[in-house]
Amino acid sequence: MTADGHGHRGAPVGFDLDMTLIDSRRVILASFAALSDATGVPIDPAAVDRRLGIKLEDELGFWFPAEQVPAAVRVYREHYLRLAGPLTSALPGAREALDAVKAAGARAVVITAKHEIPARLSLDLAGLVPDDLAADAYGPEKAAVLIALGAAVYVGDTPADMAAAAQAGAHAIGVTTGSFTERDLRAAGAQTVLESLTGFPALYTTFTL
Repeated sequence: MTADGHGHRGAPVGFDLDMTLIDSRRVILASFAALSDATGVPIDPAAVDRRLGIKLEDELGFWFPAEQVPAAVRVYREHYLRLAGPLTSALPGAREALDAVKAAGARAVVITAKHEIPARLSLDLAGLVPDDLAADAYGPEKAAVLIALGAAVYVGDTPADMAAAAQAGAHAIGVTTGSFTERDLRAAGAQTVLESLTGFPALYTTFTL
């Protein structure tokens, strides 16, 4: 692809999920709080918030010995599925961003570190319908998915998302709706940074000319 992403009408577009398409901060932090209460293990919500976007197992590795992580994963996911309904919503512009890709004749693919079951539940709760979902992917794993798809663009809220896009040769679009600043995202390889996905449809039209 060209460095600016132009001329790729019809090529797939990847989107991160948490804090890119959906506001899941409240349910994530509430689920960690419930896990802490259930296990008696102190978990600092500010530290979790700073790392939003990494795999659950990796985050739990900061708080639990390795042998206890699988059990902690199960407890966390039980609480997440219970709490997700009232605490999950689409971020501004998310539906319009997916629609813009589909209207251009391209596939909108969600590529997320989230496990498939809560990822699909989150999309349903937010009323978002991508063309496909690739779950349990983080960092270089996202890059591998983007390469396999032949994706022209990847949109995300974390430095790891931007690095994955750069590794895959996709145009890296950062959004500052998560825990990271424009400076953080550009330092990791973002070529474009938006305050929210409300600016995505107009930007995307320039990629399909």
